[in-house]
Amino acid sequence: MAIVSGCSIYSDQNWIKRGSIKVDREKIVNISSNRKIEDAREEVYHFPDTYKCLPGMIDIHIHGVAGADTMDATPETFTMMSHSLPKEGTTSFLATTITQSKEAIEKALSAVNLYMQDQQSGMAEILGVHLEGPFINPKRAGAQPIEYIRNAEIKLFEKWQNLAGGNIKIVTLAPEVGDNLHFIKYLTKHDVVTSIGHSDGTFDDINKAVLAGATQVTHLYNGMKGLHHREPGVLGSAFIFPELYTELICDGYHVSKEMVNLAYQIKGKEKIILITDAMRAKCLKNGVYDLGGQDVYVKDGMAKTVHGTLAGSLLKMKDSIQNMLMFTDAKLEDIVQMGAINPAKQCGVYEKKGSLEIGKDADLIVLNEKNEHIFTMCRGKVAYDRREKSSL
Repeated sequence: MAIVSGCSIYSDQNWIKRGSIKVDREKIVNISSNRKIEDAREEVYHFPDTYKCLPGMIDIHIHGVAGADTMDATPETFTMMSHSLPKEGTTSFLATTITQSKEAIEKALSAVNLYMQDQQSGMAEILGVHLEGPFINPKRAGAQPIEYIRNAEIKLFEKWQNLAGGNIKIVTLAPEVGDNLHFIKYLTKHDVVTSIGHSDGTFDDINKAVLAGATQVTHLYNGMKGLHHREPGVLGSAFIFPELYTELICDGYHVSKEMVNLAYQIKGKEKIILITDAMRAKCLKNGVYDLGGQDVYVKDGMAKTVHGTLAGSLLKMKDSIQNMLMFTDAKLEDIVQMGAINPAKQCGVYEKKGSLEIGKDADLIVLNEKNEHIFTMCRGKVAYDRREKSSL
């Protein structure tokens, strides 16, 4: 058993000052204020009353970190990702693929499925797979390898979902390509989220996609047809349709602070999902790294292809939190909505993650008085404590 105490706890949309959370067997079993510690069996993690305890962040779009990438498809890859992400406040995530050959994608899906069968607490938990591509529009490929882009096939996807153990949670696709509208209906029927991305679609295309069941837009602003006063495109449609959640890379490079603020004003905390879209070079030095079989050049906080196209990010979730607080008038309560509650709902795991409530997984983070991340617990075990280690 363990206790996190002393700090303000954000639970059930309320702040509990000088509160405490009791954890037993990976679950939250009690949340209270001014609890007296009497049980010697409890390991206590005490923080000043100026610190804040929040639900752990859920990154539903991340390719890699610290030299590891989902497409590497090895147990060591996922262990590295799961070990590294709590250092930035992420307690669970979707392992995200990239447009590649069928064989490479299938290898990654099988590897994720195998790894998920025996995950350890005290590390970020893989909740499933975000299949980014290959059913996208070559005109908006970005850093997705064009040579592997293909039209959606239900039989192929059924094979992939079987290899993934039913764990493909989100598919990024371009609804205007091929028979993708029919595919969206199939995904919706089978409780897989359709996220519109790498798309050159018109308002009419997006309207049809929403009617077919699409509920999300991949990395808003990036990899999509922009806004025009006579054609809303994908961007304008993302703003127009209240049904659509919008992923947002809040690093100041992919999206300027002014446009982050615009998205926040239009979509609000209820429909934004904070993501990193990070690649393997996150936490590493400047240099040349691989993404989807192509060289990516990393320098001064940005990752680009040889053609100068942004190729994933180096964003840490803890910096996304800080940036969102600086770029907008969002409060920490809103960060919880965008970084934990919304992604948990889209992944279909809100019954056990996304908020600090009795009976849910003990996934939590602690921020100091400057809102700097200093502590992470994943399913009841400490995964990061900056008070004992150097900062990430």
